[in-house]
Amino acid sequence: MKYISTRNNQIEKDDKIALLQGLSDDGGLFVLKDLNNKKIDITELLTKNYNEIALEILKLFFSFDEEKLKKAISSAYNKFYVKSVTPLVSLKQAHILELFHGPTSAFKDVALTLLPQLIQLALEGTDKEILILTATSGDTGKAALEGFKDVQQTEIVVFYPKNGVSKVQELQMRTQEGKNTKVCAIEGNFDDAQTGVKNIFLNEDLQKALGKKKFSSANSINIGRLTPQIVYYFVAYIDLIKNNKIKVGDKVNFVVPTGNFGDILAGYYAKKLGLPVNKLICASNENNVLYDFLKTGEYNRNREFLKTISPSMDILISSNLERLLYDLADGDAEYIKSLMKELNETGKYKVNDEILGKIKTNFIAGYATDEETSTIISKVWNEEKYLLDPHTAVAYKVMLEQKDLEGEIIVLSTASPYKFCASVAKAVLNENDEDEFKLMEKLHSYTQVEIPKNLSNLKEKTILHSDVIKKEEMGQYVLEASK
Repeated sequence: MKYISTRNNQIEKDDKIALLQGLSDDGGLFVLKDLNNKKIDITELLTKNYNEIALEILKLFFSFDEEKLKKAISSAYNKFYVKSVTPLVSLKQAHILELFHGPTSAFKDVALTLLPQLIQLALEGTDKEILILTATSGDTGKAALEGFKDVQQTEIVVFYPKNGVSKVQELQMRTQEGKNTKVCAIEGNFDDAQTGVKNIFLNEDLQKALGKKKFSSANSINIGRLTPQIVYYFVAYIDLIKNNKIKVGDKVNFVVPTGNFGDILAGYYAKKLGLPVNKLICASNENNVLYDFLKTGEYNRNREFLKTISPSMDILISSNLERLLYDLADGDAEYIKSLMKELNETGKYKVNDEILGKIKTNFIAGYATDEETSTIISKVWNEEKYLLDPHTAVAYKVMLEQKDLEGEIIVLSTASPYKFCASVAKAVLNENDEDEFKLMEKLHSYTQVEIPKNLSNLKEKTILHSDVIKKEEMGQYVLEASK
């Protein structure tokens, strides 16, 4: 399997190198060279379970021995609390695709339980050592740490924005065990953390100082993080068929709460592979740079960075958008390179009318304020007795705005509501309390919605990581941590 850079078609790597490297040498993202020639026959998936469907899709992207890949998939998804991995729940106005039944109660588990397995397959037979660098807006960090904990030939360093994640998310990371794990808060926001990680990747002096260790990423810039997310789009579609909601070939719509554009890009790739998708609906919070872009074709991050009650979407630099633009530009890497150069220098760019037309063919955009998000959490609980986390509530609000859409609507639910207790309890119970674990118990007592095991015992764990640095110190921190 050959991968090329979104910024230079002449940079070509095999799938193992793309996995291990994460980011291309020129700062571009790796994309599968012959993606347009790959197709999935849905009728052949109808009798398969989650793991078997995952195998069929991942075989299109990676050239690993099939038995080894099958074992890796099984090892990853055996860690989930439900056999179906991503169950589909039908409410009155939409279907909810629950992606949070993994070991850290967030949708990132779907990819980050598998990525370490893929990395190990790529390392097989080598003496290479990989240093995973990850920026997180909340969920990626814990999922990556848990996934790579004590994995041979790997170390992992996670950076998160101080005061930019929920208290539960922060505690999940700061109590992380594992001999090869490091967690550090930075004085800045997620975009600062993400930019810092990208700059470290491209710092040749720092790479030389590490010796034989090589940088890689667990963010969705890594193709091994993105591809497993394609699977649950197909699984959700097949579940609708099995539940007699649709027939093979009927179009469906997906509403995706997203900040970095990885989750919704996986849906776009699913459509390219043959999934009958009508519209992909991008749901943003008040950091609505993606909403503006999908409406106008102008991407402009020169705006105030807002802290919201859906912190995992508090992002103004959406890395995976580059992969979409590359595809919509028919592989014109020079054009993509010019857009990214303009973004880096001015903080904005505008795509041409042809690409904007393609965007509007595939995507719809909407956003929700914090007040609207809280209202939706309360409304859905009162009317359906279903508890939404704030990110899913953003998507649900955007879903309710859609009129005359062809096909069933599936809302992607990205996290357990207990990861954001303060916001959910305020919406449902109208209660505030500094102690999120007291709120967790009150919320459980009132709703009888089960608290995930990995969260219920969190308060008893020991704090193991307390580092806080300035964003300018990230490179030096990585160098010292690797020693």
